[in-house]
Amino acid sequence: MYKSEFAFVWRSAIRLGVKTSAIDDVVQEVFFIVHRRLAEFEFRSSIRTWVFAILRRVVADHRRTLRRKPAEPTEASELQAIRDPGAGASMARFEASDLVNTLLEALDDEKREVFVLAELEELTLAEIAQITGTNANTVASRLRVARRIFEEAHRNYERTQGTEDGGST
Repeated sequence: MYKSEFAFVWRSAIRLGVKTSAIDDVVQEVFFIVHRRLAEFEFRSSIRTWVFAILRRVVADHRRTLRRKPAEPTEASELQAIRDPGAGASMARFEASDLVNTLLEALDDEKREVFVLAELEELTLAEIAQITGTNANTVASRLRVARRIFEEAHRNYERTQGTEDGGST
């Protein structure tokens, strides 16, 4: 299971806002819990859905721990980790990943989670509802708002880039 789900857990943790300096610890904790609780898995959902639910709780615990510590400066390499570990990506792909992660920062945790699961991991509303412990209508509402915020952040970025690149104002 580690081999089949590692890249998914890594990507999802980064997309949920875990910094690269903490990613190894978060991913390790997820798979430690998966290993410990595998016998409890009841096959009422897919393995991926179950693993993401565990990741979600580990990330929430990680955030609570961070809130108690002083903030660390963001490293330039933080966004590079959105790529699959070890994958050789083109500069365009890196820049696109960088942009997506920057735009995701405009979303609060609940909307970011739903957006990542729906748009980037392509899970269904029912799967997302199961992971988040909400109903499909709540997921749909959060996703609708998240898309609107994401699109607005993208328009603002494009406007800013046009101005910085010498475009008309």
